[in-house]
This record gives sequence, C-alpha cells and structure tokens, in this order.
Amino acid sequence: MSFNFSARSRAIEPFHVMALLQQANALQAAGHDVIHLEIGEPDFTTAEPIMQAARQALDAGATGYTPALGLPQLREAIAGFYQLRYGVTISPQRVVVTPGGSGALLLASALLVDPGKHWLLADPGYPCNRHFLRVVEGGAQLVPVGPEQNYQLTADLVQRYWDADCVGALVASPANPTGTVLSRDELGSLSQAVREQRGTLLVDEIYHGLTYGLDAPSVLEVDERAFVLNSFSKYFGMTGWRLGWLVAPEVAIPELEKLAQNLYISAPTLAQHAALACFTPQAQAIFEQRRHEFAARRDYLLPALRELGLRIEVEPQGAFYLYADISALGGDSYEFCRYFLETQHVAFTPGVDFGRHRAGEHVRFAYTQPVPRLQQAVARIAAGLTEWKARHAV
Repeated sequence: MSFNFSARSRAIEPFHVMALLQQANALQAAGHDVIHLEIGEPDFTTAEPIMQAARQALDAGATGYTPALGLPQLREAIAGFYQLRYGVTISPQRVVVTPGGSGALLLASALLVDPGKHWLLADPGYPCNRHFLRVVEGGAQLVPVGPEQNYQLTADLVQRYWDADCVGALVASPANPTGTVLSRDELGSLSQAVREQRGTLLVDEIYHGLTYGLDAPSVLEVDERAFVLNSFSKYFGMTGWRLGWLVAPEVAIPELEKLAQNLYISAPTLAQHAALACFTPQAQAIFEQRRHEFAARRDYLLPALRELGLRIEVEPQGAFYLYADISALGGDSYEFCRYFLETQHVAFTPGVDFGRHRAGEHVRFAYTQPVPRLQQAVARIAAGLTEWKARHAV
C-alpha cells in the first residue's frame, strides 16, 4: 500500500541513536552484557514518596480528566517551588502543566511561531526542538557554537543571526548534549538582545536541579516575560509518567489553555497527583542524594575519557552528559559508536543526533550508570581503541 505522507513528516529526522539502541537490545537479548550510556534517562526508579502518592490517588479514584491547565494544587506547588528555590514570585495562574516537557514545547511552538517564521537554536542541541518547530510549519535557524561560546547562544550571536523571519530564541541551561549552564548575567544579556529584536526568549530548564558545584539560575530571575520549559522527568525522576510544565506570561495563558484543550485535553491525571509528592522534604532528600551520585559519576568519567584521548574541552556543570570530540581518533561519530557497540558492547550516542556543526566529530556519553559500570565501560573502550586506531592509522 502507498500513502501520501506529509512534507512535514518527511522532514522530521529520526534519532540515529534509536538504531543503535535497537542493535544494543538485540545484543543484550542474545546474552551479551551491554553497557548503556546512550539514552538520556536516569537509572533510578521513581522515588517512593511519589509512588505512594500515586497509589493513594489511584485508590481514591483519581482517574478522570483534570483542567487543561493542570491540577490547581500542582500549579500552586510549582509556583511555590520557584519562590523557594529561586526567590522568584510567580502566580500559579502562569503555570501550565503539560504531558512532559515535550508538551510544553508543543504549546510554546504553536503559540509563538507562524508558518515561515523561526527561532534561533544552538547547534549542537536537542534535536526535537527543531522538529517541533517544523510540525507547526515554522523552522529553526541553527547557530554553530563550540567551546569558545560554552556551547551556548550569546547576545552577540543573537544580533548576528537574527533576521526578518526570526521571532525568538530557545536556549537550554543545563544543555543537552553538552551539560553547560548559562549564568545569571548571560541570561540577562540574552534577554536584552532578544528584547531589542522584539522577539521572545524561551529557556529549557529541564535539567535544573542536576547541577554540580553551582546552582543554575532561572531566566525568570532576570526576565519575567520569558517562557520556561521544565519537566518532572530528569531531576524528579519521573520519565515514564510524562509530566512537565510551562511558565508563561499571564497574558498568554488563555491562548495556551485553548491550545491545550484541543491538542491533548489535559496532562495525565495520576502523574499529576503523584507529582505533588515531589515537593515534600522526603522526596527532595532523595533527589539531592541522587544528584550527588551523578556528580560522582561525572567526576570519574570526565578525566577517564580524557585520558583515553577523547577531548572534552568544556567541563559540564549540569545534566548527565559528556560531549566528546573524537576527531583526533579518526573516523566519524556514527561509525565510532557502532564499532564500540559491536566489538565492546558499550553504547553511546553519535553527534549527528544533535545538529550539524562538527556533528560527525563528536559523541555523547550519558553517565546514567553506577560508577562500577562506568569503570567497566572505560576499560572496554580502552581495549577497543587499539584496533580502532590501527584501522584509521592514528
């Protein structure tokens, strides 16, 4: 059978890592011990206080729709979280609870981007951002960034790349795949640069809470007009519950509510009731313990990979990724990933999943495994590098 699929669907690129994941799972099913460093999902299960809240909600029959903007008590809890963590007072009316951070991005894209318009995005960056823009008939202007810009958009880059069809800029802090963080001053400069162009600044703060040696500031500390995307997936460990939120200017809420009603009706009810437990002292203590574990993993894997000859020029300050330059080792990133999966059974992600700028020269490691498993992975990579270098005359 043949179908006429839409141009927008054909324009969406697949995750290259998914083919590697499928291969990794096949190897694992065949009895091989595969070390998974490819997927950006914490290895911790959802914390028990959240599970308990979900059980109680289920027992109470909380299985119907919620308001499109989310449970009022959850919106209030999220607003209180901003006051407690950032010292920022926001009205609960500005909080929209969404089906994952992806739901927040969908709403923001549909609200702010007309056909033919685009946002500025850093390259490398999370690929779904540009794909959501394509779905709403907009686009992404990818801006090449490297270690010299801390892999982030800057005010100077905004001024250089802004054009007549640009309506906003989307940045991530901490960023995927690089783990870099924007300072309060950098956020302020970006906000000013975008405001001068009469555009909108959006900040992906999905990895907030997972920072090491510093606290990531929220853009709301410097710009109350900015849109903030966040999620319960990473710091709060609720990946499969599919729950996130969007903080928007109050004037935008009626339009966002209308979009939410039409696009997905409401976020998952059970997940919303469970998420109320995220803000309890018991859950927060678990999250902080896990953050310290991620810091220990980073502190092991970063120097270990550097010793093997992988260049990581910017020390990540957040998330749980290392973005490594393999250009000195020969070959391209997809070949590199496939080789180590097939020969050493270590899975990690090719840079081609994150953009175009020097993408073939980079790979991403997710340190979502305990330190002993990371040690095994490093030993296997070290063993495989000898043959790899011989093949590429390095």
